[in-house]
Amino acid sequence: MPPLDETPAPTSGARTLLHRLRLIDGSGRPPVPDAALLIEDAVIRWAGPASALPSDLAPTARVDLGGRTVCPGFIDAHVHFALPGPAGNPLQGLYELPSYRTLKVLDRLRVTLENGVTTARDLMGLDAGFRQAVAERRIPGPRLLVSVTMLSQRAGHADFTLAGGIDGLAVAVTFPESPRSLVGSVDDMRSRVRDLVAAGADCVKLATSGGVTSPHDRPEWLGLRPEMIRAAVEEAEAYGGLPVAAHAIGRPGIEAAVRSGVTSIEHGYALDEELRAEMVDRGQYLVPTLLETTQDLDPARTSPSAYEKGVRWHRIAQESVARSAAAGVRIAMGTDSGLAVGHGRNLEELGLLVRIAGLTPMDAIVAGTSGAARLCGVADVTGTLEAGKAADLVVTDVDPLAAIASLGEPGHILAVVKEGRIAVDRAGLFGGGSLPALCP
Repeated sequence: MPPLDETPAPTSGARTLLHRLRLIDGSGRPPVPDAALLIEDAVIRWAGPASALPSDLAPTARVDLGGRTVCPGFIDAHVHFALPGPAGNPLQGLYELPSYRTLKVLDRLRVTLENGVTTARDLMGLDAGFRQAVAERRIPGPRLLVSVTMLSQRAGHADFTLAGGIDGLAVAVTFPESPRSLVGSVDDMRSRVRDLVAAGADCVKLATSGGVTSPHDRPEWLGLRPEMIRAAVEEAEAYGGLPVAAHAIGRPGIEAAVRSGVTSIEHGYALDEELRAEMVDRGQYLVPTLLETTQDLDPARTSPSAYEKGVRWHRIAQESVARSAAAGVRIAMGTDSGLAVGHGRNLEELGLLVRIAGLTPMDAIVAGTSGAARLCGVADVTGTLEAGKAADLVVTDVDPLAAIASLGEPGHILAVVKEGRIAVDRAGLFGGGSLPALCP
């Protein structure tokens, strides 16, 4: 059997026409009934009303989708594939070899892709090797963007130092050779961001507030001093303008992150009107991770302190996010999958953005497609179904504008195509070899 990187690509010029479909292209424009979408060599060659397909774009294969809806592949801007979700304890990694932890990650990548997420931003845990393996189709998974680790000061959200002095985050969650998480000064921060750039990070993750699950802090505490946040933002900008994502729950951490110029606020539970207005003016994104707020920590698996923090701050989050959306803050979809949320349930976030945040179904779809693509810096590659973009798409048997919560049920994700290759085809829509398999 030849190595996967030698697997023959689709014949150059081969064109597959998906027709008799309803197209939601991710731009926010109204759906196109009786649409068609032409895929050529992993990219979209044409998309729009079937009647307008240019006559010179003759397909070599056709796939009749029988009126089903096609959306762009979804983007989860906040995941943790190195964490097990409610099925396990993150500190279990203390007793496991990195090779064994890697094999468990592979299954999480696969199930996430098969349930509709074709791009994911891992905000602590995976190193750039996972991204490379996915890109080379050695393993099935969403297109990956990685922060490698998360940076905070001592007694901050990235500080999981155990009583015996062991760095729990470094041993149990991140992978060997990844830069360490704790920084103690402005110079440390500049050096650590450079370490992350050298390690292949696509973005920088900061913990500017305390957190719920971390043992040494509280969400209302400032997790990084403003001068350290500014140093990280400056370094990230100097290295190609890398996005900076800030874990920020309480107001002090949110304020410091917003005013230091981060790209996105992750969680943002204690946002107030003053800070919302600043985020709007600066064009900063909020990734509200609502799915995580619906899953209180298991008191049998966590400390009483963490359980109490979770219950309290999850309620604050759900009351806050609708006000942020109404104020015009840009919203991108993220789930925090891997913590209290199991992998593969990502699209449940779309229904929560409608039910809790007050978005329209179309706005929720945009938050999970083109909006998240702009935040993650991949809008030139994916996020909408239009000519020149990667052929990343989801086929569903429901109308997402009428029943968006149904997208969170795997049975309604009939097929997922990533870069013109079939990741899963539950309904047998692509029989006859019309498109190649993602990982032969």
